[in-house]
This record gives sequence, structure tokens and C-alpha cells, in this order.
Amino acid sequence: MRTLFFIFHVSLFAYLSGCVAPKNLRNEYLLTAQTIRGNRVIPNDQLESLIPQKPNRRVLGLPITPPLWFYQFGLRRYDREAVLRELQAKTNEFEQQSQLLMNQSGAYAPDALKRLNRRYGRQLKKLRLKAEEGNWLMRNLGEPPTYFARRDAEVNAAKMKSYLENNGFFNATASFTLDTLRRRQIRVNYFVNERAAFHLRTVNYQIADPAIDSLVRGSLNTSVLKVGDRFSFDQLSAEKVRLETLLRDKGYYTFSRQYIRATDVDTTSRITDQRGADDSLYRRVDILIQILNPPGRSAHPIYQIGDVEVRITPDETQPLARTALDTVQRNGITYLLNGRNISARLLDSKISIRPGAPYSLTNYRDTQRQLFLLNQFKFVNVDFTDTTARQLRTRITATPLDKYEYTFEGGLFVLYQSQNNTPGPFGNLTFRVRNLFGGLENLETSVRYGIEAQTGFAGTDQVYRAQELGVTTSLIFPQILLPGRFRFQFNRYNPRTQISLGYTNTYRPDFIRSLLRSTVGYSWQTTPAKQFNVLIADVNLINASTGFNSEISASFQRELDEDQRRGGTLYLSFRRSFASGVSFSYTYNTNTVGQNRRANFFRVVAESGGTTLNFFRDDQLRRLFRTTDTTGLQYYKYLRLNVDYRHYIPLRPRTTLAFRVNSGLVFGYGPGGAAPYEKLFFAGGSNSIRAWLPRRLGPGSELPRPTIEESLNPSPDRVGQFLYTFEKPGDFLLEGSAELRGRLFKLLADVDGAFFIDAGNVWRLPGRGSNNRGEFQLDAFIPQIAVGTGVGLRLDFSFFIVRLDGGVKVWDPARRYTNGEGQLVDERFILPQFTLRRLSKGPNPLVINFGIGYPF
Repeated sequence: MRTLFFIFHVSLFAYLSGCVAPKNLRNEYLLTAQTIRGNRVIPNDQLESLIPQKPNRRVLGLPITPPLWFYQFGLRRYDREAVLRELQAKTNEFEQQSQLLMNQSGAYAPDALKRLNRRYGRQLKKLRLKAEEGNWLMRNLGEPPTYFARRDAEVNAAKMKSYLENNGFFNATASFTLDTLRRRQIRVNYFVNERAAFHLRTVNYQIADPAIDSLVRGSLNTSVLKVGDRFSFDQLSAEKVRLETLLRDKGYYTFSRQYIRATDVDTTSRITDQRGADDSLYRRVDILIQILNPPGRSAHPIYQIGDVEVRITPDETQPLARTALDTVQRNGITYLLNGRNISARLLDSKISIRPGAPYSLTNYRDTQRQLFLLNQFKFVNVDFTDTTARQLRTRITATPLDKYEYTFEGGLFVLYQSQNNTPGPFGNLTFRVRNLFGGLENLETSVRYGIEAQTGFAGTDQVYRAQELGVTTSLIFPQILLPGRFRFQFNRYNPRTQISLGYTNTYRPDFIRSLLRSTVGYSWQTTPAKQFNVLIADVNLINASTGFNSEISASFQRELDEDQRRGGTLYLSFRRSFASGVSFSYTYNTNTVGQNRRANFFRVVAESGGTTLNFFRDDQLRRLFRTTDTTGLQYYKYLRLNVDYRHYIPLRPRTTLAFRVNSGLVFGYGPGGAAPYEKLFFAGGSNSIRAWLPRRLGPGSELPRPTIEESLNPSPDRVGQFLYTFEKPGDFLLEGSAELRGRLFKLLADVDGAFFIDAGNVWRLPGRGSNNRGEFQLDAFIPQIAVGTGVGLRLDFSFFIVRLDGGVKVWDPARRYTNGEGQLVDERFILPQFTLRRLSKGPNPLVINFGIGYPF
């Protein structure tokens, strides 16, 4: 059997290799690999971006190129001339049909013409795509051949040398060599020698306009160019942008970078002395920046803001009727509201352009940005209609969005597992009413439903499904609702006040849990990457039930009873509860969806629950909530901190290496030392350690209970499996992930692949657990970190991503135990027990995760 298996793979290898033989291609070398070596300072991705040629993709570095084979296979059955003839015939047919309809009269002719345009539009678009990029196989599974040309390699090396010179490596060199692979395939090796970098010795300014000279010299502490830094033309360009912005913010409306000149006044610094280029004395650059005056003038003109007019209109071309009711004057600005019930006071707080003030580019941009972020206007234009006498007459035109709007996001996907089709639907319906009371506020009501699916539940063919159904209504004000003038300090930062009321039902195999929640919070953004959120009130009424699935929930109830018997506090989280708190969060995010560039994400959330309850004595609180050992509302006092950091590194144009570290701590100091169940931490699942079932890893090295007896004495269909049946919360979370993401092919959507490694666990705080295996101990926690690995697919539909991940356990901290015969068993390194022959069974089954969006 193994011999046949080996022969099959060798034959497949030879076949795929033969599919791209020269007889099917031009008599040239295929470009199948490119490398860049020798660079120490400039990253590879920057140099790779200079190379337009993309080599044909190979499998695991082997000289086989399946995408090229699919392209050639499709090309054999592709006749471009026939497609062009079909496209022309379809175009003629469309023109004839549309002409007939246009000649017809009647009420239904316009509708019929629209239907005709839609039908033929789809057909013509499909034919044009086929004519330009080939048939379905060529476009989606294949890629056209990339041929090597020596001239291309020479140009690329020259571009690398020029790029290095522009970044301060004036004596750099770039060359290339060629490696010929089998079957007329070639690899280009680029060799870069950066040599010694040149650094800034002096930066001087020569400015003809005395007023500008004073402004520039007063801002040198913010200059991009710093003495001692490596010279870079990009930094020099950034300094020009800084100077332009600085002056345009001070009223110089007509100033531009064309008046800024930068020269290297020390031309001898680039000449290598006999002592060698490594001598630092001969690696210095002196920069002179000149700011010139306009031709024929002794100074640059300063402009002031003149009359400012704000027009609210459904159509920018529609003439406005000036009436006393529609025209409002406020702080020197004229508001033409066109019959709209809009607060001029709130509009005025979003406008930074003021009559009589000097022109400011920053105020111009802030005005556009603040009006657009209100989510009230479709278009916002700021125009200067007159510049007479250096007075900028300003017109701001805003076109409102529809007052009523609804949006829906959702889908239905099927996860195949053991002859069972398990649907994974999700949906979110939002209804929005804009400018509800005339104060630019939004009323949003959202109904959402989601399901999380994962295979291998309870060690059987069962599929774990957790469902959530909820409705939330929010009233959002475009300002910070605080007394006094302090709230106006946030006007530039897109402030929001949100008052929400929501109800959520969570259905899990163990229990049903309902949550009635009301919040009042503030949010603002100091920059597009930095966001702050403060919840000044977060009130929750929680109710839990274990009646969803009597078989599983009965076991879970026994788990809660056992936890109470051992002195734990988990059972308290399943009483009817009241929880209140305040929280603060800060988010820094430079990652942009759809852009593959180096980026960071950092979020910290600090929360204090039951803070106001500290003003009352415990006996007063028990009377207030009628709390006893078995009845009344459970109330909580707790502190919680969560820190989440992610880093994204682009390796190729469509390949990314992503890292994540997530940690959290919750400390309950109220009755029993308990915290709300929702505030505890969990590990495992599609956005955590993917080789474990959702929320079922840990705590620490604690054995799964109470089904551990079954795992030590397993039935034949559960050989060696630990049955992670119940959710396992913890007080302390530490987890990390690394994931390599890359594009595979296109099939209706972009299909991306991923390889990942996850590690982490949750622990109880010392004194909060029933045994040392689940408590965090500084000298023992490292062996208790679980490790999983796997591969995944991502279907990228641009507006959402469907994710399938298959994870297996590498290190299971619970698998060190004493068996029924008193022997110590240590099987923590469990990866060797994974086998392709029994994917869903055995000690280390494959766990399939279904999710929407990236895991991090």
C-alpha cells in the first residue's frame, strides 16, 4: 500500500512538471523565483516593491507550478477571436433590442428598457472579462506565464541602486546572478551592497520672507530632518510637506512646495577618500533649504476668511429659496437650512472656518471631516468662491442622507462534517433614523443573530453550536453631553454620546443566559488611529437557566454543584444577578482593511464594577437586593483589565505574517469574591486557541471534569480522548498567536490560505481554585501553556470574510495525570498522536472552526 502511495505521488509530480514543459510555452525561461540578499538596513519588502515582475508560483519551493498548469490547460480550450466575435454579436443584439424599445411608446417601455440594460449589462461584462483575462479556469485557478528577460533584471538592479542612493547609501551597488532550474525555469538572485550610509551634518534654512523666516525657525523642534540621522530623500520630501502645511495653516493660502528648494551644499562628501568610504569624516551631508518669494514680490500674501455660507440642500445644483425661516445667522456664519429641521448651534460646533480668521488648511480639512463623520450628509464640499482683496469667500454645501435607512448583513454557509450538513448563519439588521429631534442625533435599532460552529464536540461527531440573538436600541448624539463649557474641548475629535438599551439571549449547549443591559458612554478620536471610549454607566440584569438541553445541562449543573462543594464561586455567576460598572478603553489602530502594510493594533480596557456599591455597607446591600444564600439578586464588585496587541508584517504583496498577544485579569472583591460570568476570561475557540473547543481550555492543567473517568477508561470509539465538555472560566488570561496568511487562488471570491500556531491558557487566581492545577503559580505556569497549530482557508468577499480553520493540539497541559492503576502518565506532547486516517477521532482529533472575519 505504501509502495503504491509513493508511486502515485512520484507520478503526480512528474505529470505536473511535464504540464509546463517548453512544448506548451514559448522557447524562453520561466521566472519562478526571485531573491534579494545583502541588504542589512533597508527591508526586503521595500526592495521587492521595485520589481514589477511576479514569478510563477511554485509548490513548497519545488519546480512545479500548478497555477501555470491550470492556465495552460484552460488556454488549450480558449479561442479569443471567437469570444470577440460573440462579444460583438451580443453588442449588436443589445443595440437592436434597445432601439426597438426606444421606438415603442407606452407606460411600460422605460421599465422594459431598464430590465434590458441590466440583463445585457451582465452578459456583456462577462464577455469582456473573458476576452481580456481568458476563460474561467485561466482567471480563477491559473496564472499567465512570467518569462525572464535580462533587460528586466538589469532595470530592477538599477532601480534598487537608485533607491538605496535616495535613502542615504550613496556608494551602494546592486547586481544579479541567475540560477537555471530544471525544465527551463530560472531564479534571479539580486545582490545588494549598501556600504556606509551618509548622515546629516547640518541643516540650514535660507528664507527670503522675514515673516515666514520667523515662523519656520520657531517650528524647528518639529522638523523631520534631524542632525545625525541617515539622509533620505523621503525625509526631505516630508520636511517640504511639513513646511507647506505650517505656512498654509498661518494664512498663506497660495503657498506651495514649488517655492521650497533643497540642495546638498557639500558635494565633496560623496567622494570616497583614499582612506575609504567607511571613514565617518567623509560620510556627511550638509543640506540647505531655501524658501523663495513669488516672482516680482517681496513677500508671500496672507489671506483671511471672508463671508462664510453653509447650505443644506438635497441637490447641490438646486437653487435655494432664501426665506426668513430658512436663514439663520450664528457667529458670523449664514446657515441656509432649506426647510430642514437642523440645529444651527450643533452645525456651528463642527465648523472650524471662521469669518475674519486667517486661512488654515487644518481648519479646512477638519470642517470637511467633522461634517462627514456626523453620518448625516451624503456629500460635503468646502469651496472658496472669491479671493478678492485676499478675502476668501467660503461656501460649505452639505447634501443630507435619507432620514430613514436600513442595512442588512448576513449569509448562510454550510460546514460539512461526518455526513451532517451543519448551517452557520449570521445576520444583522439595522434600522436608522437620522436627525430624530433636529439635533443631528441618530436613533439606531439593531437585531442580530449569530452562530459559532466547531466540530468534535464531546469527542463525538457532534457539532458544537453556540447561538446568540439580541436587539439593541441606541440614541447617538454628536457631542459630549456634559454640563459647562468643558464639552466644547472635544469638538475637533468627532465626539459621541451614546445611550443604549439592549436585550441578548445566548444559547449554548450548557445553558441559556439572558442579559438586559443599559449603557451611557462617550467616545472621541484625537487622530484617525487613536480612539477613546468611556462608559460612565453600564447596568446589567442577568438571568441564567440550564434548561436548553436537559442531557448536557444536567451535567453542567452537577459541575456547578461540585464547584460550590469545593468552595469555588462559579455557581454564583448563574444566579439572577445585578452588575454595574464604569470602564475606559483606548484603541490605537494603524491597520486598514484591504491594505497589506506594516501595522499595529493596541487596545487596553480598564473596568471597575460595583464601584458605587462601595458607599454602602454589606448588610445594607443585602437588604437592598434581598440577597441570601439561595434567593435574591447576586451583586458584584470587581476590577478588570484587558490588553490586546497585534502586529502585521507584509512579506509579499499578498502575504502577511500576523502576531497577537492577548492578556487579561479580573479580580472580584464582593460577596464570595465572584465576578460576573461575562467578565471572566476563557480560552479556546475560533478567535482563541483553535485546537480546543470554544471556552473549554484550562484552567491551567486542570483535568476535564466530570468525564475524566470516561477518558481514563474510554469506550472503543473514544480511545484516548479527553472530553472537554464544559466551559472553563478563569481570572487570568494569557494567549498569543502567529499566523501566516497568503492568497491561493480566486474562486468566486479570493481564496486565502493560512498556517497558524496558537498558545495560551486561563488560570484562577491563587486561593480562588479548588486545586493547584488550575491556579496561577509563577514557577509552574509555563508547562501549563497549551499549544495548538493548524491550517485554514479564508473566502474573501471584500465586504466580509468567511473563515475555516482546522486545528490540532501540540501540547495539552492536562495530559499529565495518575491513571486508575496509580501510574503517572505524561502525554502532554500530543502532536504525534494526530493521524490523517482518523481526523475526527482518536486522542488528537482535528477541530474545525467556522468564523466570520480574521481571528485577529
